[in-house]
Amino acid sequence: MLAGVFTPIVAEQLSKADFWHWHPHPEVWLLVAGIVGCYFYATRVVGPKVVAPGQPVITKAQRRWFIATVLTLWAAADWPIHDWAEGYLYSVHMVQHLMLTMLVAPMALLATPEWLPRVVLGRGRVYRGFRFCTRPLIAGGFYAAIFALGHWPKLVALQVENGPFHFMSHLVYVVAAMAMWNCVCGPLPELRISVPAQIGYLFLLSIPPTVPGGWLVFADSVVYKSYNHPYRLFGLSPVSDQQLAGFIMKVVGGFFLWIVIFVIFFRWNQRNEIEEKARREAEDREFWAGVEAAVAFGLKPKHRTLTFEDVEAEFKQATAPREPG
Repeated sequence: MLAGVFTPIVAEQLSKADFWHWHPHPEVWLLVAGIVGCYFYATRVVGPKVVAPGQPVITKAQRRWFIATVLTLWAAADWPIHDWAEGYLYSVHMVQHLMLTMLVAPMALLATPEWLPRVVLGRGRVYRGFRFCTRPLIAGGFYAAIFALGHWPKLVALQVENGPFHFMSHLVYVVAAMAMWNCVCGPLPELRISVPAQIGYLFLLSIPPTVPGGWLVFADSVVYKSYNHPYRLFGLSPVSDQQLAGFIMKVVGGFFLWIVIFVIFFRWNQRNEIEEKARREAEDREFWAGVEAAVAFGLKPKHRTLTFEDVEAEFKQATAPREPG
């Protein structure tokens, strides 16, 4: 994400070297090391002081999510993705943005223990401001607007030509994406919306990218002049490159959100089935306990209402009748 702040790479510079020539990005290494250091300090020094005795400071799942976040961020910000995205192919630039907004942002939230934002935000104005900014309508609208504005040709050209602006744009993308994902998988339970609302929310967010994505797919001329140069990576022409970028934005990005919707719905349905089964088992235990108590006292037990589930269960347990003869 920081790549390009100190060592900007443009097509003219890259054209003099092989596409696969390795370029060091120490600023990216410092960024990754800083994130790891801050997380280590928070979980090893701050966490034990604020977490109740006997409770884990960080779970194994959160640790795994953090490792995945760091590795994905590193891959998106370092060579070769950064170099190709900034100097050669807009389609790779699109992949880089999706990695930051669709992978890094939600995984970072899943890696964050609940106590950490409570310590940082407190209970006053900062918390109320954060809660307001992460409401679905505000956060989702801001993310959709930033994502659409980020594909304006003049801003894309500025990102390619200006390293600090490129870094700031990536920072804005990640912040907007984290605000957008917060109501789905954020660390604070009270800020997450209900599962049906999450499904509808993500469905609506899958629609806006189809507009610029379709525009790029069906454009028959070069939209982004910054990527129109004679040095072509993988033999992709400028038009084919931007069409591939539109396909990635429209299909791959939307398909990813649909996968998330499916996973959320499946887990929600599975959880409901488990809860329903536990409820029925509790009712059965209560009923038979009442029967036993009534028999023990010589009372007539209450009749139980026969349900379709009872009949279905009896049929499953019954053996098939033998044929005569």
